[in-house]
Amino acid sequence: MSGFQLKTVPLLSRSALDRAEELRSDEAARRAGWGQARLLRMNRRGQIRLAGSELVFDAAVDLAPEPVPSAVFLGVVEGSHVWAVRDEELSGNLVDLRSFGAALPFDDVVLSLVTTALALLNWHDRAGFSATDGTPTMPVKGGWSRMSEAGHEEFPRLDPAVICLVHDGGERVLLARQQVWPQGLFSILAGFVEAGESLERCVEREIKEEVGIDVREITYLGSQPWPLPRSLMLGFAAVADPEQPLAFTDGEIGEAYWFTRAEVRAALAAGAWGQGEPVAGVDGRPALSLPGSISIARTILESWAAE
Repeated sequence: MSGFQLKTVPLLSRSALDRAEELRSDEAARRAGWGQARLLRMNRRGQIRLAGSELVFDAAVDLAPEPVPSAVFLGVVEGSHVWAVRDEELSGNLVDLRSFGAALPFDDVVLSLVTTALALLNWHDRAGFSATDGTPTMPVKGGWSRMSEAGHEEFPRLDPAVICLVHDGGERVLLARQQVWPQGLFSILAGFVEAGESLERCVEREIKEEVGIDVREITYLGSQPWPLPRSLMLGFAAVADPEQPLAFTDGEIGEAYWFTRAEVRAALAAGAWGQGEPVAGVDGRPALSLPGSISIARTILESWAAE
């Protein structure tokens, strides 16, 4: 069997958040809800505060008596408005999306709040001036857009990227390690979509550039937001010939190997990289560790390994 489907929805795609889009243009309603609103504080490293295993929310009115321009409106949870704001003096038990997302029993709503806050705040950090007219911009609509002094409205940027599991149509999958990654950490291949390029063509190009092989039977699997800093990951699978020589032409990939389904299953069972012992290499292949479940890469690998 050469094709497969995701067995579960990627972790960061399980959004159950009521984004209450109708409130973004209703300043009076946002002001009215501010008195009972909850506030999520996040520093520029994307860290938030925990109390035990619970995410800490403050009362929004403790920040100011009414909504401040620097706060972004995330949505409505259990009848209360939820906002997020940058706080560089944040202290206590701090964690980020990578470290807590898969390890703690947060529900889908909380994960959606953190993911959305991270994406919006990252965008605001980089959008102080209009890309159209160069004038300063100010947040409007609860932080869901910015307006320049010249009256041009701009919206949050997303950078689409493909991520593809390359397999041989049978029992082997191609996994690679970037030059900057620690030894033993391998994942599937990914890259950003270029201007004027389809997603399928991006899959072909990125894999050719990174490991030098041709792929066919490209199939779409699913997507996941990845606000680090502002990507949308679009998951694919493709088939390739394992006898075609690998060539690391763009310098991004340090090494890549065809691993067996049994090796992948063992590495998945051992836990994510940094949380368990790598699976010992066989037949000249290195020890293998895989990404954590916060990444769509793990969901794709789990689905392929389950076939």
